[in-house]
Amino acid sequence: MTNKLLFDFGLVVLIWMTQLIVYPSFAQFDPADLQRWHGSYTIRITLIVLPLMFGQLGLHLYGLSQGVNTIQIAALVLIGLAWVNTFFFAVPLHNQIGAGKDITEAAKQLVTVNAYRTVCWSAVFGIDVYLFLKK
Repeated sequence: MTNKLLFDFGLVVLIWMTQLIVYPSFAQFDPADLQRWHGSYTIRITLIVLPLMFGQLGLHLYGLSQGVNTIQIAALVLIGLAWVNTFFFAVPLHNQIGAGKDITEAAKQLVTVNAYRTVCWSAVFGIDVYLFLKK
């Protein structure tokens, strides 16, 4: 349980920083400057977020293997929604910025798209805190 809390807390901190600081800051860049900087940003952020995402998924699947309950299934559904949002919505927007296509609009859309991940990962963390305190 503690490991799940750590991974989930890591994603909550990361996603809230991204939602409140990183993505809104994209609007402050000249589109050409954003495109130039964006390549190194995506590589570096991927090195942080991908291990957290896989760790979270693995720990929640392991927890499910220890006994199934509705709350654990809800957490996995939220994690699944965050993955869908990441790979089918956020990544294509990042690819669009990287390709230099409608950079300003893609940057704005990232804030909206990321709001869904923010809700999902915050809820997963809330579920784990609830389960931790319930014990």
